[in-house]
Amino acid sequence: MKKMLSAFLAAVTVAGALAVAAPAARADDGRIAAGIAGGLIGGALLGGAIAGSAPPPPPVYYAPAPVYVEEPPCRWVRERFWDGYGWRFRRVQVCD
Repeated sequence: MKKMLSAFLAAVTVAGALAVAAPAARADDGRIAAGIAGGLIGGALLGGAIAGSAPPPPPVYYAPAPVYVEEPPCRWVRERFWDGYGWRFRRVQVCD
């Protein structure tokens, strides 16, 4: 509904700007008025058809392939030890 209303307001705005900017014209048995009315009606119908169309389908999602990671056989751990003066820390390699 919002799209249709905004399309209609846009058409009315354009028509109003053209009517104000146009020089004084002769009626010529209503041919100009019929052309303007036909253009407004056609624009409203076309705008309504475009606004009422279905949105595109969502993109297809494919899950990534599973990845298997092997843990390294050894790892570094932080170990606390007494060096005779106080507690210190060192990194030690531990292999399972």
